[in-house]
Amino acid sequence: MRNTSRVAILVVIVGALLALTNGFWEGKLLGLFSVLMSCSVIFIALVISLENRKPAHTIAWLAVLGSFPIVGFLFYLLFGRNYWQQRRYKKKADFDEAVLLKFQEPSPIAVERLPMAPHQRPLLRLAYRIGQHPVSLASQTAVLTNGEETFSSIFAELEKAEHHIHLEYYIVRHDEIGQQLKRVLMEKARQGVRVRFLYDAVGSWKLSNDYIEELRAAGVEMIPFSPVRLPFLSNQINFRNHRKIIVIDGSVGFVGGLNIGDEYLGKNEYFGFWRDTHLLIRGEAVRTLQLIFLQDWYYMTGERLLTPDYLSPPRIVEEGQGGVQLIAGGPDQKWEVIKQLYFAMITAAKRSIWVASPYFVPDEDILTALKVAALSGIDVRLLAPKRPDKKIVFYASRSYFPELLEAGVKIYEYERGFLHSKVIVVDGELASIGTANMDMRSFHLNFEVNAFLYYTDSIHKLVRDFLEDFRHASMIDYEQFQQRPFRVRIAESVSRLLSPLL
Repeated sequence: MRNTSRVAILVVIVGALLALTNGFWEGKLLGLFSVLMSCSVIFIALVISLENRKPAHTIAWLAVLGSFPIVGFLFYLLFGRNYWQQRRYKKKADFDEAVLLKFQEPSPIAVERLPMAPHQRPLLRLAYRIGQHPVSLASQTAVLTNGEETFSSIFAELEKAEHHIHLEYYIVRHDEIGQQLKRVLMEKARQGVRVRFLYDAVGSWKLSNDYIEELRAAGVEMIPFSPVRLPFLSNQINFRNHRKIIVIDGSVGFVGGLNIGDEYLGKNEYFGFWRDTHLLIRGEAVRTLQLIFLQDWYYMTGERLLTPDYLSPPRIVEEGQGGVQLIAGGPDQKWEVIKQLYFAMITAAKRSIWVASPYFVPDEDILTALKVAALSGIDVRLLAPKRPDKKIVFYASRSYFPELLEAGVKIYEYERGFLHSKVIVVDGELASIGTANMDMRSFHLNFEVNAFLYYTDSIHKLVRDFLEDFRHASMIDYEQFQQRPFRVRIAESVSRLLSPLL
């Protein structure tokens, strides 16, 4: 309620000022305001140009500023200021690099045992070079399909915790599943288990203070990531922590698309059935997931926890498990890590590329790679939601459909409920599961984490899940899609114009 009250107070203050100054807006004040606004727009346009952003981004911002100076000015304040925020994360990047050099071993020679074809090995080298995390051959993974399977597995593992529980989430709600999580964490904290909970201040801005204080009173360390005063009126709306991580006793980890909320169990009337994918990890690879959490925790608290208690998971060695690699992406990194690895996966394909993404807003590189693959005869399929979640993103996504369909991409609209999975499977041999959507926000702005799988048994499960999802989806016919109403085309075009800003 505190955040809502602040917004209400701000609205009242602005409204009162406008009412009191109503008689002055036609005189000198209006002229002064126009001059100041024009100077501000010119200054912002100059800053954007000097930042050397991609041409599409720069042109989009200049178009918005030129067409709608006041709205564009406010929009830039909310979403556009990259330079200072990136400087802010320089400290985090330096620390993360130092930690990786100290605690991560070089990519093991054992990786050579993976049955990867020669054309796939550059992907492995790229992932290690820009992601800086090694591939583990001593880990087990299990694909968790949908909320019921995911949360039942999470709670079962939480109950076993003896030393520590680390959680990092974008959205946490104080609904039924949130209350269940709270009770388990409070009980484990009372038993002496160290519980650390990092939640994004914007994604979880509706989380009640009572919920947070109850957990803190029980001994749970609740820390907001990049807290802001007015979440949806802040320039920090960008650079959010979109990660979903759980690490238990350093030996069991979870990562994937599900946040903490009842809608992920299909309890939202509008969305209905919620189709999502999570991953359970045991063994060596959990160490990387732990490092990612500890780096984020240190950034927000200054607390260093880089000790054997947190960084020595048991090794699990089983032949035929394949390779598992956890990769973090974010604005604190030099390279657009997740996007570059998606691109490398797509270009490494020989037979098939299957993509599931709820928010499909690709940049030119990814779009071209998918079209070239389809034109080359590769089986390229995109699974997207049929009902909108965020309308601007929904229409922006659909604006890319005609050229993809024309190139031969098969596009399926999921009809059973809402699709929220973020999965890529290439040739039935390589895969990615994680928090990153195939959109510009995940590529450029958010903190994300994905698990990349190489020849693991879990990939076979992902393929079976895709085949099941296609049964509950309708494939778009190019000719019929071209007959969509003109107003829909206008919405798609306008949304696409804004896509570099989304």
